[in-house]
Amino acid sequence: MSYEYDEQLSNLQKPNKDEIDPENQKVFDKNVEFMQENWGFINNLFKVLPLNDKQYIGFLKLKESLFDEETTYLSTIDKEMMGLVISSTNGCTYCLTTHGDILRGLTKNPAWVDTLTYNYRIAKLTDKQRALCDFAYFATAKPREIDKDQVEKLRAVGFNDHEILEASFVVGFFNYTNRWVSSIGVIPNPGHFNHNRNFK
Repeated sequence: MSYEYDEQLSNLQKPNKDEIDPENQKVFDKNVEFMQENWGFINNLFKVLPLNDKQYIGFLKLKESLFDEETTYLSTIDKEMMGLVISSTNGCTYCLTTHGDILRGLTKNPAWVDTLTYNYRIAKLTDKQRALCDFAYFATAKPREIDKDQVEKLRAVGFNDHEILEASFVVGFFNYTNRWVSSIGVIPNPGHFNHNRNFK
């Protein structure tokens, strides 16, 4: 069933289904069906961003290029971990709720994910994880101070240049997402707050 855009979930107007390319709507519907089956709710971005459907398709393709485990270099856990550090630094509530939920599901460790969200410096991390988190924080909070040392610190703990380039893309991706999600005021999904918290 094709999704109807009948909820006001941001500071923008609701998408008009008549203005959405039918092929793009099929992509959105496929994602919505997956979320309903696996989460029990729909990520609110899929109810807001079809307002500019071609740009949203571009965003989804960019995200896929960074998170397809068959073609990427860093683990999804490491990239989601970096995303939480970046979103916490930027104060992006929407991204914290969404990606915190995802990382809880991947790690089955809600307490660790919450600690990472509050202050990654006190979270239990491997040397490589800490280096990624430090890199994510520094490149987000101090972009004018980035220099060769940031790359060398990643190399020093064992990352190769493919991984370092991908880590840089991830930093850029989450900062990009944080900015526009916060700017348009997307309402966080209530479901993300409680989802993936109880594991037996």
